Amino acid sequence: MLQATAEIATASASRYLQQLCKHFAHKIETEFTPTEGHMTFPLGPVSLAADAERLTIVVAAEDAERLAELEDVVARHLVRFAFREELALDWRAA
Repeated sequence: MLQATAEIATASASRYLQQLCKHFAHKIETEFTPTEGHMTFPLGPVSLAADAERLTIVVAAEDAERLAELEDVVARHLVRFAFREELALDWRAA
């Protein structure tokens, strides 16, 4: 399974983690606390971790095409929720 990680510097990491999980909860299996979240997309799993300075997102998929699609879905929604600040979101292969 392929993986990619993004570490996003933000003081609102917990808020964004919870928004992402709540948003997708009506469509997919999700579980979350203020500091950790897990979502199971048909494309693959997503794990989130929040602390006072950053949001870390790990996505995984069976192939590069699905991984890129999952990265895009998560990034688009995060950017929409974080419209008040400009986030630097760069995926690194794991």
